[in-house]
Amino acid sequence: MSLLLDIENGLICPETNTQFTPRERCWVQRAPEERPPTGSPLSLKDAVRWLQAESGHPCRIPVAVIGGREATDVQLHTAQAMGNLLGQMGLTLICGGRQGIMEAACKGSAMAGGISVGILPDADPTLANPYVTVPIATGIGVARNAPVAQSALCLIAIGGGHGTPPELAFGLQFEKQVFGLVDPPDIKGVVSCASPEQAADHVARVVLGLTPDAPAEK
Repeated sequence: MSLLLDIENGLICPETNTQFTPRERCWVQRAPEERPPTGSPLSLKDAVRWLQAESGHPCRIPVAVIGGREATDVQLHTAQAMGNLLGQMGLTLICGGRQGIMEAACKGSAMAGGISVGILPDADPTLANPYVTVPIATGIGVARNAPVAQSALCLIAIGGGHGTPPELAFGLQFEKQVFGLVDPPDIKGVVSCASPEQAADHVARVVLGLTPDAPAEK
């Protein structure tokens, strides 16, 4: 599937008989008499960038990045790259707001000019990592894992940790799509991704309401 940007009409169109309308954030059938779509070709990530920055009807629901406070250098690098891609696409990041994977993802988002929301287990907002844009001090401890998962459009798990499997389980229970990078917990329903770029394409599909297994050009 190739995506086209119809700037004149403010639509994203695949080379089929459907079109994505940003206001309703849904795909609709085009009437047979309508002209075939024309416009500039888009990657999935570029389509989301346009939706977020120029359509006037961005997706406001954040994307969660979850993982442990203790992480390897590879996991931290991956988290920063993932946060950076989300920031580039104009998507808000939500996480637990503390250190490790959370801090690395927030740093990557900040480097791209993105916004991150930290749902802290603590009652003190100053305990948020320095890259969190909006710290929310809950004071409810690990119970904050549920609102992180519930608030997210989809979840990306990087590595693991004691709190990561419960967050994944919450995400799956809430019928959210969950993607995993760099040895995430082995839980049925988690879609393994080979790279942050592949995970970003999966996230873009969720934002655009495309089926998870539909092929698309990068």
